Amino acid sequence: MMIQVGLIILLVVGYVFTSRFLKSFIVLLGHKKSVNEVRVTYVSKMLNLGFTAIFVLLVCLVLGVGYGQLAIFFSSVFAVVGVALFAQWSILSNITASLIIFFSFPYRVGDWVKVVDKDDEILGQILEISTFHVIIQRLSGDVVTYPNSLILQKAVVRFANKEEAQAMSQFTEKPNKTEESNAS
Repeated sequence: MMIQVGLIILLVVGYVFTSRFLKSFIVLLGHKKSVNEVRVTYVSKMLNLGFTAIFVLLVCLVLGVGYGQLAIFFSSVFAVVGVALFAQWSILSNITASLIIFFSFPYRVGDWVKVVDKDDEILGQILEISTFHVIIQRLSGDVVTYPNSLILQKAVVRFANKEEAQAMSQFTEKPNKTEESNAS
C-alpha cells in the first residue's frame, strides 16, 4: 500500500514537472518561430491532453487496475472516437497537420509563397496559420483559405519579397482603388 502511495506521489510530481516543462518549451518554440499566441496555446493544450491521458493510464496501472480492464476501456473509447472521426477524417487530418506545421513548417506569417497546384495559382502572402488552414492573400487581393493537410502535400515555393513573387506570377496584379483614382 505504501509503495502504491509513493509511486502515485512520484507520478504526480513527475506529471506536474513535465507538464510545466512541456508548456514552457512550446511557448519558447512559439516565440522563436514568431507563432501567434492562440496557436501556441492550442498546441500546448493538445499535447497536455495526450500527456494527461498517459498519466491517468499510469496511475490506473499503479492502483492495480488490470491490463484487460484498461484494454476494454480504451478500446471502447477509441471505437467511439474512431467512428465519430471517420465521418470527419479531414478534420482529424487537418488537426494533425496543424501540429506538424507548428513544429516543422519552414514558412511563417508574412512570408510570400506559391503553392504549386496545377489547377490554380495560389501565390501570395501568408496572413495566418490556424488550426485547420493557412490563409494566403493573393497578389490580386483575394484571400485563399488552404487546408493544412493539403499544404503539407504540395510543394511550396518561398520568395524573399513581393517583387520576386510578382515576377513568378502568371497573372498581373489588379491596381488598388487609390491607384485607379490617381491615374484619372
